[in-house]
Amino acid sequence: MSPPVAPPGWSRWLVPPAALSVHLSIGQAYAWSVFKAPLESSLDISGTLSALPFQLGIVMLGLSAAFGGTLVERNGPRWAMTVALVCFSSGFLLSALGAYTGQYWLIVFGYGFVGGIGLGIGYISPVSTLIKWFPDRPGMATGIAIMGFGGGALIASPWSTRMLESFGSDSSGIATAFLVHGLVYAVFMSLGVLLIRVPRPAEGDAAADATAGVGGVQVSARDAVRTPQFWLLWLVLVMNVTAGIGILEKAAPMITDFFADSSTPVSVSAAAGFVALLSAANMAGRIGWSSTSDLIGRKNIYRVYLGVGALMYLLIALFGDTSKPLFVLCALVILSFYGGGFATIPAYLKDLFGTYQVGAIHGRLLTAWSTAGVVGPLIVNWIADRQEEAGKQGPELYGTSLFIMLGLLVVGFVANELVRPVHAKYHVKEGVHVAEPA
Repeated sequence: MSPPVAPPGWSRWLVPPAALSVHLSIGQAYAWSVFKAPLESSLDISGTLSALPFQLGIVMLGLSAAFGGTLVERNGPRWAMTVALVCFSSGFLLSALGAYTGQYWLIVFGYGFVGGIGLGIGYISPVSTLIKWFPDRPGMATGIAIMGFGGGALIASPWSTRMLESFGSDSSGIATAFLVHGLVYAVFMSLGVLLIRVPRPAEGDAAADATAGVGGVQVSARDAVRTPQFWLLWLVLVMNVTAGIGILEKAAPMITDFFADSSTPVSVSAAAGFVALLSAANMAGRIGWSSTSDLIGRKNIYRVYLGVGALMYLLIALFGDTSKPLFVLCALVILSFYGGGFATIPAYLKDLFGTYQVGAIHGRLLTAWSTAGVVGPLIVNWIADRQEEAGKQGPELYGTSLFIMLGLLVVGFVANELVRPVHAKYHVKEGVHVAEPA
């Protein structure tokens, strides 16, 4: 499937809707917490096990992005979006079969493994294309590309909740909800497949020249992973994502537990609304903070993400159970930084390594997301389960986790401070052909 080239006069503003159709769909992953409680009760599993499909999905996202980045660059965004459509929708259909038959392993395999491949390929499919279309504002471009992924749960969370209310929260109802998801997302993602275009060759070359790294630096994907800058950014992304995903994956039960003994406990529908609010903050942060990075610089914006984020965690840990507005506000700020970190990282990579292989480098860096996708939910769920076994309840289930997340953000802050320009020995020499990434 050859990449479709834009005809003369094609508007670059038609490309963002194509990216959004895919990212809004695969962003459903952020609404997984809506299914946690129904799965736990219908299949008699723990909170740690109910997080497994989500965790595996994020692991496969990072791995498929890392190993599929070269194929995406070579075959183009339409091929990538088609693969994402097939895998993501098939994952839901397999999960529907697993829920209906009571075979939890099939849900893990379908949603986590197969669907996770769709997440990874779909996630990176439009990034380098949009950077080429918008060489003048790379932060905004990557924000547009990734904004939809953060906003997917804004649609999926209330939609999934209503389906479970209509179909039931038993195994049969969950299976029906999964089936509807798979079919609807297949149709919606096909819009992106049909609409996506790449710049004409001359425009693409000009875009590559215009978006070269600082001082004209270009570094191959193979050499990028040998630099300390790559691994410092990898650590920054792990810390920022772990801190955000730990809350996001358990958002609905967390806010319910925090105020269970208050005079105004949080209802199921209100908890789902909280998940939707977090999704909105996630989405807004991706376009807002990444666009801000074009003005103040990538390093400065990550100082905000990591430093202010640590302060928000401290406030939740100390005062979160005393005020719902404070809890919600701090969580919204954390999730906006979480989304902003994702959207800004491709532009940060472009600044350090140039643009020729930025898509492949970005894919490799997303292994950090795989790591955080396991570590974040595991920290929160495992500690909550142990605390519950010890007879604790409410905010006591999460206190230790919150301070761990605070510490991780401090580690990320230090790593960001250590980032320096890439040493000249890694630069592609002028006049030397840059090979395709391995």
